[in-house]
Amino acid sequence: MKKAVLFGLSVFMTTFFACNSLKNDYRQRIDNEIQQGNFTAAKKIIDSARKKTSSPETAQLQFLKDSLHRVELDFRRTKEEIIDWIEKNRGFTPTDSMLNAWETSKALEFRIIDGEKRYFRNAAPNIFRIDASARELSKTPAPKSDTPRDSLLIDAFNHKTATDTKGKYLLPKKTIKVHYTLTVKADVVADGETLYAWLPFPRKDIERQTDVKLLATSQPNYVLSEDQTQHTSVYMEQKAEKGKPTVFWIDFEFSSQGEWFDLSEIEVAAYDKSDYSFKAHISERKPHIQFSDNIKKITDSVTQNAQTPVENLQAIYRYIAANYPWASALEYSTIANIPEYVIENRKGDCGQLALLLITMLRYKGIPARWQSGWMTHPGEVNLHDWAEVYFEGTGWIPVDISFGRGGAVPIKPSREFFMSGIDSYRLYINSDFSAKFFPRKRYPRSETVDFQRGEVETSNRNLYFDEWDYKMEVEYLD
Repeated sequence: MKKAVLFGLSVFMTTFFACNSLKNDYRQRIDNEIQQGNFTAAKKIIDSARKKTSSPETAQLQFLKDSLHRVELDFRRTKEEIIDWIEKNRGFTPTDSMLNAWETSKALEFRIIDGEKRYFRNAAPNIFRIDASARELSKTPAPKSDTPRDSLLIDAFNHKTATDTKGKYLLPKKTIKVHYTLTVKADVVADGETLYAWLPFPRKDIERQTDVKLLATSQPNYVLSEDQTQHTSVYMEQKAEKGKPTVFWIDFEFSSQGEWFDLSEIEVAAYDKSDYSFKAHISERKPHIQFSDNIKKITDSVTQNAQTPVENLQAIYRYIAANYPWASALEYSTIANIPEYVIENRKGDCGQLALLLITMLRYKGIPARWQSGWMTHPGEVNLHDWAEVYFEGTGWIPVDISFGRGGAVPIKPSREFFMSGIDSYRLYINSDFSAKFFPRKRYPRSETVDFQRGEVETSNRNLYFDEWDYKMEVEYLD
């Protein structure tokens, strides 16, 4: 039981130990309370420590305290709520032995917080995404691909066109108009206090995304980051009014064009191993891209018969798709090492699986990088993450591991279209993860890895997701 607490909180200890000059007695006391799940006691010690430290250490301690709050929000379900959800949505009452078995297998995720067992907010539906025996009990079908409508993919694939690059095909372009709203709830800050907001905006340096236009903004004064950072945003400021929500919004248009690479036609040339970009994209990048013993052992086993970069990609992609089902995820800022979390818990969402894929490819010396934004499919507009892999002589190829499962699709690559392809319903916002903002953000982010929902802060603190809402409204122009 203690181990379940420790794994999810090790990220906080990493932050905490950065406070090198903090007195050892405070450090040890905070560490002990968090390891035991005593969040309330840990917060009190943190408050005492903050009064006796310098400014950088105070900020780190505040983030540690905020992080405990983030875990509390993620783990807020009771045992009774888990049982009630299963009874209402799956038609049977789970026994204690079932619940214990799911906890042991980590299909049912929990933490001990202040002496109470508290379950992840989406723990109940996750059981049936992860555990085949649970699906059998409720006669729930196996999870399909995240792909909202295969008919869209089939139609697009049948209308693809060849390019001058061998093996590369383009899908029909789609043009989309977006109204994006970020609403800070009433009275979460004082009347007259200035709110600083970063709203997601389409990148202009992605070949698959063109015709980007900012049409209107809620504030007359704004800063468009362009592509100065890996997270593209529109920055605005606004004063809060007592009793009223503070609303930021932007309107924009963009065109997205999917592509597919026929891996049977690709011959990868030798990599220039002296190239800076090559080195950067095969390197470790702590905390989430590390060549741990787990990563090395699994990757070496999976790729033992692979001879080429293409064969390595195929082996790794198929392994992840077959062994790590999609499941609703913890907030990334509360996970110390995301690929290790996926391996430990045998599940992951789109971004978690993408980071595992990237880490395994990089360990094999194959350049790989992060890409993310939104999926904008009719009927399913949502946050989404994927990856890209580089093949010398061909270029960067899109790879969407979380779309690569489910039943067969009547096209040449079937479901493995997404091993080397991407559809035209994408909004590209990020070309990397955990990057900086322009203008600079002063306080730790709500989402420390990705940037899709937005970010908000005041002159003295960050505003977490429970203090504001977001909404994307999509109009299809062709």
